[in-house]
Amino acid sequence: MSAITRDEVAHLARLSRLALADEELDHFAAQLDVIIGAVARVAEVAADDIPPSSHALPLTNVYRPDEVRPGLPPQEALAAAPAVEDDRFRVPRILGEEA
Repeated sequence: MSAITRDEVAHLARLSRLALADEELDHFAAQLDVIIGAVARVAEVAADDIPPSSHALPLTNVYRPDEVRPGLPPQEALAAAPAVEDDRFRVPRILGEEA
């Protein structure tokens, strides 16, 4: 016996404001029945002694210490720029705002 009926699919479609044809109701009822069965199988496997997890394998972050390193001097950083103004990259105005 199906866990979800054609009428329940029609009700869900109305709540979702979806217009479904008669053959779609049957098709989705079968698909939702498979989904509900899969969720039920997962619920059977889940045991109280197994803690919930978000990943199959444990994850650990790898951090390195922050180190201050010298950056490029402005002249070197701007050397290949197509346009420079006041030691900054000059880019075309895109929003039409006043400067």
